[in-house]
Amino acid sequence: MNDITIWLALGAGILSFLSPCVFPLVPAYLAQLTGTSVADDAIQADQRLIILRSLGFILGITIIFMLLGASSTFVGQLFSQYNNLVAQLGGIIIVLFGLQMTGLLTIQSLMTEKRVHSKSKKANSFGGSVLFGLLFAAGWSPCVGLVLGSILALAGQSETMAAGMGMLFIYSMGMGLPFLLVAIFYSKSLHKLRRFHKLMPRMQKAGGVVMIIMGVMLFLGYFQMISSYLAQYIPWNI
Repeated sequence: MNDITIWLALGAGILSFLSPCVFPLVPAYLAQLTGTSVADDAIQADQRLIILRSLGFILGITIIFMLLGASSTFVGQLFSQYNNLVAQLGGIIIVLFGLQMTGLLTIQSLMTEKRVHSKSKKANSFGGSVLFGLLFAAGWSPCVGLVLGSILALAGQSETMAAGMGMLFIYSMGMGLPFLLVAIFYSKSLHKLRRFHKLMPRMQKAGGVVMIIMGVMLFLGYFQMISSYLAQYIPWNI
């Protein structure tokens, strides 16, 4: 990995957290994780419990995403002799996802939400919160899947499986760390989150524009050129 892919993966994770599928539902997720309820704009649970269960949830989604990163890189390596074609297809996919996010294109099959519901009403333990994270990631909603699919397309271009998994780990941190910050600082004052809701549509459109630019660069081969150029100045590449 290099500087570009690291920041793209981190930004994609943050954008996923701010999506309409996640951010407005954070209070419900926290209540589910702690097995409590939301009352008076606060999660009715001990702060340490909230943090511990949130860490378990983040661990669960990270496991799933890193496995997806490994599989994407593995598939990409199988078709290594067709690198240019794979990169161009990935670029087209990313552009389509970006157009969808900006609202300039509507692909109906990407608008149908798919969610996995846990049979248990609450996560009764740290292991249960990890399982909840696994189920959450496995049943990822399409509106977040647009960003995730773009990162997976980039992971498929990674030279090693470790790099692909590392990219998805950073993506997971981009989504998981804001979730943890909300759990720490806003779980007792959820009303403060409402001020951020009006920014989400703009964030989605801005993210879509970035994805379109990234897809065009990948299609034309400029993305790899810039990444290779910057790699020589970064001593901690993966």
